[in-house]
Amino acid sequence: METIQQSFTAHYNFDIVFTNNLFSVKNKTFSHLLDGKSSNTLTKIVFVIDKGCLKHHLDITEHIELYFKKNLPDYHLCLPFLDIEGGEIAKNTAKSLYQVLKTINTHKVDRHSFLIAIGGGAVLDLVGFAAAIGHRGIHHIRIPTTVLSQNDSGIGVKNGINFFNKKNFLGSFAPPHAVINDSEFLTTLNDRDWRSGIAEAIKVALIKDAVFFDWIAANAVLLNTRDLPTMEILIYRCAKLHAMHISTSGDPFEKGSSRPLDFGHWAAHKLEQLTNFSLKHGEAVAIGMALDVTYAHTIGFISSEDLKVILECLIQLGFDICHPTLFSKNLSGINPELLKGLDEFREHLGGALTIMLISAIGVGKEVHQIDYKMLNQSVLMLNQKSSLYAYHK
Repeated sequence: METIQQSFTAHYNFDIVFTNNLFSVKNKTFSHLLDGKSSNTLTKIVFVIDKGCLKHHLDITEHIELYFKKNLPDYHLCLPFLDIEGGEIAKNTAKSLYQVLKTINTHKVDRHSFLIAIGGGAVLDLVGFAAAIGHRGIHHIRIPTTVLSQNDSGIGVKNGINFFNKKNFLGSFAPPHAVINDSEFLTTLNDRDWRSGIAEAIKVALIKDAVFFDWIAANAVLLNTRDLPTMEILIYRCAKLHAMHISTSGDPFEKGSSRPLDFGHWAAHKLEQLTNFSLKHGEAVAIGMALDVTYAHTIGFISSEDLKVILECLIQLGFDICHPTLFSKNLSGINPELLKGLDEFREHLGGALTIMLISAIGVGKEVHQIDYKMLNQSVLMLNQKSSLYAYHK
């Protein structure tokens, strides 16, 4: 037997940039990111824009065209821009994926070109996946426009779409060329989208940074009243914690069976699907975290005081911590359909079931099995506490 052993290391490096009014001709952030990246032939730039973003920023396409004319004349801006429906609908069928791939083909985009997505997390996931499979990899830049995409989904290395009624069944690990967070986009979000992304900050704080959790709780009023400087701090700190985990965990492409950053997500993903995505991702994550911290208390991991502080923080920020979909038809325990989320969570990675819980605020603790009797008790307890805390809100 003859064997050729092959081993190589691929180094990834990209910036997560924070700015305001990105496409003002005076703002050089974008031009600096592309500086020197143009090839010998004219480098093509293709923009895909979330329709929801276009509704609130009617002149963004004009600003982009003027920006390239003034600051990046050596690049070929492909027109017209492609606009696609945002939200989970972008990921639930292959229609939008085909639109993006068709645009890549029509403009004869190559590996020296750039595919740039402006939008919420679902649009970024979709366009990132198209960039990863088009010509086996096209430079991709993400410009997130929501709190959730700026502090979590937009800064990682994952892309994908939903398939077979399963969250992110099709996808890729493909780091972007850059991520640019423009706080101007946050000013036009509706209240649900503003709040939804805060759930991911609570998530990462609960498993990694107790001081950050205390800061979120202390600034609940400012966050609720849409104080932009406070939200900018939350996004930066949350994004930094996510980025540090991805770069230092030793498993950026999730080859193992552990996904610490998906704390609260096994139930959240299933809740989204069971409610036909009427629940936004962050709203579902808040409920998923509420269930998991209640379970953590039920099995003796965290104190009743910690549980109270966490649930009250979620409620103070306007999140529901319970939902009818959590329950079986006779209200005796957890919905059996929701339990399928545990199997799908394990299947997505393979290997042993690995669920992140907490043993204290700021301290994550992995478990490899779930006690269904205790989980039933936790659902009933959460329902009681939901009514109690809402009454005293």
